[in-house]
Amino acid sequence: MIPTAFEPFLKEGPFCVMSRAILESLFSPVRLDQLFERTAKTQYTRELLFSQLVELMTSVVLQQQPSVRAAYLKGIGNITVSDQSVYNKLDGLELEVSAALVKDSAQRLEPVIDALKAREPSWLSGYRVRILDGNALSATERRLLVLRDAWDAPLPGRALVVLDQQTGLATDVFLTPDGHAQERSLLDDVLTAVRRWDLWVADRNFCTLKFLFGINRAKAGFVIRQHGCVIGTLVGKKKKVGRCETGMVYEQRIRLEYDGRQLVFRRVTIELDTPTRDGDTEIHILTNLPNKVADGIKVGELYRNRWTIEGRFLEMSQTLNAEPKVLCYPRAALFGFCLGLVAANAVALLKAVVRAEHGEKVADGLSSYAVALDIQQMHRGMMVALPASCWVVFRQMTPAELAEALRAMAKFIDIKRYRKTRRGPKKPIVRKKYTNGGHVSTHKLLLNRQK
Repeated sequence: MIPTAFEPFLKEGPFCVMSRAILESLFSPVRLDQLFERTAKTQYTRELLFSQLVELMTSVVLQQQPSVRAAYLKGIGNITVSDQSVYNKLDGLELEVSAALVKDSAQRLEPVIDALKAREPSWLSGYRVRILDGNALSATERRLLVLRDAWDAPLPGRALVVLDQQTGLATDVFLTPDGHAQERSLLDDVLTAVRRWDLWVADRNFCTLKFLFGINRAKAGFVIRQHGCVIGTLVGKKKKVGRCETGMVYEQRIRLEYDGRQLVFRRVTIELDTPTRDGDTEIHILTNLPNKVADGIKVGELYRNRWTIEGRFLEMSQTLNAEPKVLCYPRAALFGFCLGLVAANAVALLKAVVRAEHGEKVADGLSSYAVALDIQQMHRGMMVALPASCWVVFRQMTPAELAEALRAMAKFIDIKRYRKTRRGPKKPIVRKKYTNGGHVSTHKLLLNRQK
């Protein structure tokens, strides 16, 4: 199934070949242009196709090109219109199109993971665990005229991302171009994605009465840390449940009221052995899960595991250019971030392939940085030897065929080259108090250290 011409690159950089095959499957021009046509409301296609724009921007997000203009001058995407037309298209790109791109990638890759039989076990049997978290896009450069005189950092927008725990895919993203908007302003949109037997895990920023009652109304579950603004009436006595990794666990019922309705949920309290960085000595977690489904200790474990999505954002920042500082227009910046999520979904499939072929332990020890470095170093030379016409075959593959092809490629992986580097616990750093105008000589500090 794998052409002979691919073998030298599979031996030297298997992840580069595999990632390119996945992106070819995701970014089939026909699929992308059809997605744009059915999603866009005001924009239209004249000479610049949406698929061309995706190819151009993907090279920037994957750090194959330093900027949009550099990618344009390289001829990536075979774009015939002016560079100003490209910028205008990016500036006007609708948020619905960017969000649909992420959702479409998850829908395309989920059957491939199923064909590999590489889903991870659910954290809670019978439920589809969905982790919700927000990401404020990094400040951009001041390239726009309206930003030239601004001293404050210009923020291009904010996103809420939903991560599916079993597949590792970002299934939904909710966007706002207002960098000052609260994450809660997007929760009404999130409620449209809630389905029966979902289990939503989130931090206290997302703890609102409307959101909790909305999830409960949809016959779904939630494990969300209580926010100080959500005040209810405690019912019954506080019971000691036992001990978890971070402290002693207690449980009590709490009555909440919203829009004329009253519901009684469970409140799990963890008295922490070590205070949080905010100084909290205990945390309260609200849930509507029955006790027979998840006791207090299990609820605490579910909440603690939500850091999975934080790890995803960290990997994106370290291995991708998902928030290019040169993209000042909010819609363009959010489009770049969504392409970063699509690339992260491709990495999730790579990890699923490794799980299927080499086992769970090997996949957990895989270094995302080493994989990304392998792709960046090999891609340019590979695309010279294997031009675009060699990759068209992956666009027409069914999920089962793509899974079989990726598994065959995974046999070439030398696991030793891509292992994470383990290190001991970090030592606390105590820095001297900052004084305005102070400075040090790095050279002198190094000399003193050697004495």
